[in-house]
Amino acid sequence: MSNKLSYILVTGAAGFIGAELVIKLLQSGENVIGIDNLNNYYDVSLKKARLERIKNLSLKTRVKWFFYKISIEDEKSLFELSKNFCIKKVVNLAAQAGVRYSIENPKSYINSNLLGFGNILEFCRKFEIENLIFASSSSVYGGNKTYPYREDQGVDHPISLYAATKKANEMMAHSYSHLYKIPATGLRFFTVYGPWGRPDMAPMIFTKSIIEGKILKIFNYGNMSRDFTYIDDVVEGIYRCCEKSASEDISYNSKSPDPSISSAPYRLLNIGNHKPVKLMRFIELLETELKIDALKEFLPMQQGDVENTYSDSSKLRSWINFSPKISIEEGVKKFVGWYRDFYNI
Repeated sequence: MSNKLSYILVTGAAGFIGAELVIKLLQSGENVIGIDNLNNYYDVSLKKARLERIKNLSLKTRVKWFFYKISIEDEKSLFELSKNFCIKKVVNLAAQAGVRYSIENPKSYINSNLLGFGNILEFCRKFEIENLIFASSSSVYGGNKTYPYREDQGVDHPISLYAATKKANEMMAHSYSHLYKIPATGLRFFTVYGPWGRPDMAPMIFTKSIIEGKILKIFNYGNMSRDFTYIDDVVEGIYRCCEKSASEDISYNSKSPDPSISSAPYRLLNIGNHKPVKLMRFIELLETELKIDALKEFLPMQQGDVENTYSDSSKLRSWINFSPKISIEEGVKKFVGWYRDFYNI
């Protein structure tokens, strides 16, 4: 190795969660390599602004930060990283995101979320990675209406291709964990929101529409709730999982298998606030912070969407002694404050 320092590889490093995680890792003294393909699924200038923020932070620290424009579908470029860096841990946050877009453009999900993730697993196998953390999603619970969602529930009925690819990622990771003893932890994120968020998600869409006086399209006639989870809480959960590799669980019973644990070094964890918020309450908080009443249009449920999400995060708390704690009121206030600053409103 030309560089004996140990690094954490973060894929999707210009993304919402990825960029915030990189900042947390650098602040904690970790050396980080970030990769991202900077695709145009949403505003590339926002992704570049996140990277600039990371660059400015890295210049103030003694730790190493390198960024490469690489897609996880590009196996050759991905594997080239091992020639110059000693990579010990991988956090895979790169993926084609979004439920609705998976209905319109399924091929991009197959390429990124399946082929790309397969390359990540091969990278971990070939270069003997000590800890793999990968992003799953609450979308895997699909049409399940047993609340709160627990990791030991069945997730065999996805209602979008996006959800199906995330379920497939969990199964792919388990097989590699079993065969090659790669410690792997899958994190099911629940409606992550906050500063530097994705423009295709409801908090950004709603805020922009309210400010511009455009009509909010509210689906299922407003009868929806989401387990909104603030970005800082999500990043703290990922960071702690980076510090604690998955291990074989002696309580695993092959005659009555719990899908969230295994005889392999593998586990699945929800990261959610365990406090579902009604969509209309979320909009009300935005209106309060913006001091503008939203124009609303109530519509039927969209294809591929779910009525409610509600996380049981007790396994996360048990594993890393942490559970999300930032309230929706505090989170929305911080988010709106950032939005005003970033967009000069």
